[in-house]
Amino acid sequence: MKDFINRLYKNHSLIYKVLLFIATSFLIVYLFPKSGKFKYSFEKGKPWQSENLYAPFDFAIKKAEEEIQQERKTIQENASVYFDIDNTVALQVIKDYETQFPNVFSDSLSKLEKTLLFNQGLSVINQIYSKGILDKDYDYSDNRIVILLEDRNQIENTNYSSFVKPNFRTFAEESINELNLSVENSQKLMSLFFDIVKPNVSLNNSLTDNSLQEELDKISLVRGRIAQGTIIISKGEVVEGDNYEILKSLESEYESQIWSEANYNWILAAYTLLVALTLLMLLLFIRKYRPDVFKNNTKVTFIFFNILLMVLLTTLVVNYNSAYVYIVPICILPLVLKAFFDARLGLFAHVITVLLLGFVVTNNYEYMFLQIIAGIVTILTVSELYKRANLFISVGQITLIYLVAYFAFFVIHEGGIDNLKGETFVLFILCGLATLFVQPLIYAYEKLFGLVSDVSLLELSDTNSKLLKELSNKAPGTFHHSLNVANLAEASANEIGANAMLVRVGALYHDIGKMKNPTFFTENQATGINPHDDLMPKESAQIIINHVIDGIELAKKYKLPDRVIDFIRTHHGTSLVYYFYSKEKGMDGGIDINDFRYPGPSPFSKETAILMMCDSVEAASKSIKEPTSAKIDVFVENIISKQIENGQFLNANITFKEIQSIKKVLKHKLANIYHLRIEYPE
Repeated sequence: MKDFINRLYKNHSLIYKVLLFIATSFLIVYLFPKSGKFKYSFEKGKPWQSENLYAPFDFAIKKAEEEIQQERKTIQENASVYFDIDNTVALQVIKDYETQFPNVFSDSLSKLEKTLLFNQGLSVINQIYSKGILDKDYDYSDNRIVILLEDRNQIENTNYSSFVKPNFRTFAEESINELNLSVENSQKLMSLFFDIVKPNVSLNNSLTDNSLQEELDKISLVRGRIAQGTIIISKGEVVEGDNYEILKSLESEYESQIWSEANYNWILAAYTLLVALTLLMLLLFIRKYRPDVFKNNTKVTFIFFNILLMVLLTTLVVNYNSAYVYIVPICILPLVLKAFFDARLGLFAHVITVLLLGFVVTNNYEYMFLQIIAGIVTILTVSELYKRANLFISVGQITLIYLVAYFAFFVIHEGGIDNLKGETFVLFILCGLATLFVQPLIYAYEKLFGLVSDVSLLELSDTNSKLLKELSNKAPGTFHHSLNVANLAEASANEIGANAMLVRVGALYHDIGKMKNPTFFTENQATGINPHDDLMPKESAQIIINHVIDGIELAKKYKLPDRVIDFIRTHHGTSLVYYFYSKEKGMDGGIDINDFRYPGPSPFSKETAILMMCDSVEAASKSIKEPTSAKIDVFVENIISKQIENGQFLNANITFKEIQSIKKVLKHKLANIYHLRIEYPE
């Protein structure tokens, strides 16, 4: 049991990666759409590229959605409309008219005139209620057929225009004007009508809705059937008209049939297999070409998290409306991975993610082509992400590539630009703007995952930071030395294509451990007094060696990133403190060479190797008397050749050609520092 636990502990990093791999695979499969995939690809108006297609089973030809919507619209426009009429309202209005008429018209009128006016008003009321007054104005056309009901019994069919609208003033005025009454009597009669007239016709919602629903339910979603074995389309035949509708019906039927309960587990297993295979390729790539990233579980988790995030965002957008799929800023992925790792890993992970998204989107070939091209452009154009102008320019280029590529695809599909819609171009522009969100996202990732990007390195390179201020105050000579090394290292990194910002920051902080005992280092001995004169060589060597340990402790105290602390660990590698070692050898007694050796490790990247070379050359250059170009050339060659002989660069992925380029830069820079000029004859 103990051995088993020990083996688990020994392989805990690998076990974590396996669990991460399995969890990510299942989460991605869970996000995938739960439908089958039609194995044929076709486009309307294009030739059928596959072999002759025969119906694999009986299926119905589904009507196009536009056709169904048109049928629904026609039915809605012509469906029966039911209105209820209440004739008791008219009787009550006439009764109220008889009661209120004497109160409105005074005794100044003769009995004959009153009787005549009363009868005329009554005739107007009868005219109004012979048509019926609506309780409100409904949104129907005037020629819409209406079925009139009384006590739920149909009494007649009429047009909607035959009803008097709720505001019956116009109809009443026209009827009163025909009576040729005086203005005063007309106004009084109109006022009386407004007091007593009430609507007696209202829409029967339940009957109308039920009738409409019955008609809508009669709509057939199919128009004919295709028998098994019937040829659907021949190779080379253009996909259009009925052929297109039959193919769409077969595609729909195929996807609905294949994702049945019987096949559910098989299809899930197939999806899982493909996703696992894709993610496995990514893991193998990282293991082979980025072993330092593979060993770090946090970094592997970070990469998988970003891939899962892009799949999640795309799935959510597709489920909402697949037309908006291009608004998802997929190019954030290679930007983020390039900021924290490198361009090659960023591009590979981007391609893997786009392959996975091919299962989610509808027009997968077009989508994958656009996204891969955009990802390549992202990797090629975005450099020095910490410079805001570079990011804006690169995002503009990415957006332009999207627009140009989509335009080309549209012309190929449609054969022209007549139906070109501007909405899709707006989506690409919004996608470009969303890509700018990468800056705050990088900051958030740095805090969540403890990673460091060039943006943070730019902040660390500020010489007014608290730690560098302290270095300049306590050890001014070391601070000046660090600045010179930073300039040399940055120029060397630019020459061979290494991370110049990273190596500059590493150079600025590589000697911060000297703050603990600044006067024990020659660059800080302004008074000319050397405290090593009172110490044994072994003690002096230990103090010199300890500046690496002290620097690591100080860096952790100030929470410097591990990528920067690596420069402190490796800038002397496993070299000897040769001066005190030679001094000890001249004394009597035994000597242990390990007492004079730095703990290491040796440089394990181009950047840390560059710092070792620049640090050694800059420090030793102070000892050159009467420097000339020839002396500097020999001096640089000797120092770096000795480091190579001692195997300091065996673990660094740096080539001899790159070392030669660095030597050339150092020789040129040192010549400029010492202001060497040619000697003019007297």
